Amino acid sequence: MTITVSTRGQGLYEFTHEVEAFVRDSGGGEGLLTVFVRHTSCSLIIQENADPDVQHDLKEFFRRIAPASDDPSMRWMRHTTEGPDDMPAHIKAALTAVSIGIPVSRGRLVLGTWQGIYLFEHRDRPHRRDVVLHLGV
Repeated sequence: MTITVSTRGQGLYEFTHEVEAFVRDSGGGEGLLTVFVRHTSCSLIIQENADPDVQHDLKEFFRRIAPASDDPSMRWMRHTTEGPDDMPAHIKAALTAVSIGIPVSRGRLVLGTWQGIYLFEHRDRPHRRDVVLHLGV
């Protein structure tokens, strides 16, 4: 199944509830859920979903390690034709993951108490991101 996550620019977008609904509707008891995003300038992470400061600090950390290509420290970048946020987005995606596996037990995701599933958008403008879900039992 493919779901679409709409973004409003850089940030973390939780879609745990949509994934939980997919698993519930699948009727599967035990297995491994694969979550895969079909794009190269965003990524997937499992992260704390209780304190919004975590999301703020993650965004700031990644902004500092891969600033926009028009930042003086990034003049070495060659891939700039799609805008100053594009190559840094590819770097951020390379440092995180485009696919994650989550155990399923008794028809439920085996996540920790404060864990949520997020699409991590690395581009400045809004996008519609396709996320593929596959439950292997």
